[in-house]
Amino acid sequence: MRTSAITAAILIIGNEILSGRTQDTNVCYIAKNLSKLGIELLEVRVVPDDEGKIIEAVNTLRQTYTYVFTTGGIGATHDDITAASIAKAFGVNLVINPKAMAILKDYYQDDLNETRQRMALLPGGCDLIENPVSKAPAFRVGNVFCLAGMPSVMRGMFDFVMTQLETADPFYQTIITCELTEGIIGKKLGEIQQQYLEVNIGSYPFYQLSHVGVSLVIRGQNKPLIGQATAAVLKMIESFGGTAKVEEEIP
Repeated sequence: MRTSAITAAILIIGNEILSGRTQDTNVCYIAKNLSKLGIELLEVRVVPDDEGKIIEAVNTLRQTYTYVFTTGGIGATHDDITAASIAKAFGVNLVINPKAMAILKDYYQDDLNETRQRMALLPGGCDLIENPVSKAPAFRVGNVFCLAGMPSVMRGMFDFVMTQLETADPFYQTIITCELTEGIIGKKLGEIQQQYLEVNIGSYPFYQLSHVGVSLVIRGQNKPLIGQATAAVLKMIESFGGTAKVEEEIP
């Protein structure tokens, strides 16, 4: 475990996300699990099934963050172009991976047709990522992990990937909900944030029928400091005549 910052980005690949036909749920799963590992997710991008855009995004993100996780575009159809795009981004050839082909042959047996064999075409020199759901493996090149887009498959793959990542102190967070508005608490909340710069205090207003208020999320890797910031926020809420509900989220 190391103490320096470990960062990550997610690259979502797929026209179906950009068109609104499919709602992404993978980001939430990845983000929550990265927090447990002490890895800070700093960016999420969505690009279409376009080779140039995928290559540009991958090359930018992999040079910026410790890890990059892509989702989508590694299936067997004509628009699954992630593997070929990643190969070009790293300047390697797209080749038949013998281990991947063996996995596919064992799983599909006589039903391994030409279309399914495309899933064994992977960047040269890549490492395979286990797929406990539908067997067709994903892959890793350098610090880029290329995962499926289907949530049930992606989760199985990501659970496997988690064992390969460097870790740091996990992120803890406290969620405080109160029926005071941001207009009332905003100035004082900003002052508290300045006192506790090592933690992040997020403010998220809500409007639910007759209930108006705000959820305050205090997040960071220094658990004692989060406790101090939480106490300061609760004292502030009390000073404005409000009541608070506190929920701790601990990995």
